[in-house]
Amino acid sequence: MTSPADKTILVVDDEPDVRTYLEVALKDAGFNVITAQDGLDALERLKETVPDLISLDLVMPRKTGNKFLYEMRKNKEWSCIPVLIVTAHSRDEMGKGDLDEIMQNMTLSGPGVIEKPVNAHKYVNAIKTILNIEIADEAEDPVAMKQALQEKLMSADKETLKKALEAFGKK
Repeated sequence: MTSPADKTILVVDDEPDVRTYLEVALKDAGFNVITAQDGLDALERLKETVPDLISLDLVMPRKTGNKFLYEMRKNKEWSCIPVLIVTAHSRDEMGKGDLDEIMQNMTLSGPGVIEKPVNAHKYVNAIKTILNIEIADEAEDPVAMKQALQEKLMSADKETLKKALEAFGKK
């Protein structure tokens, strides 16, 4: 059976914090990850390594996600790489037109869409689904556990935080 360790994901996003967040979520799930800051950078990464899937932002400087897809689809080796679009602009003027165009021209194995802000667990599961990788039970999934813990810590009071630190061996 295929595992995340057998797959490489190219994460393309112009926002460094988002790019890092998505990269860490994928690495925590066991994937190999390469990153690019925009469509132009992503084309360079494709020349170096052909990934199993591309996570693609739409609205970026230098080369948008839509223009990147257009260039990518012209190359036979790259044209069959599945794409997951990750965008905050699926419903506004900045990205809706591009997204509509992409959806009209996509192949059956083409892109899915996840809207920002991204839930790490749902993001990883969407990628696993596209790549036909078994999705772990949420109670056993390290990405889901990490996200649940982060959410609890963000809303914890001072005493709970002290107890959590003690549980991790920090006093």
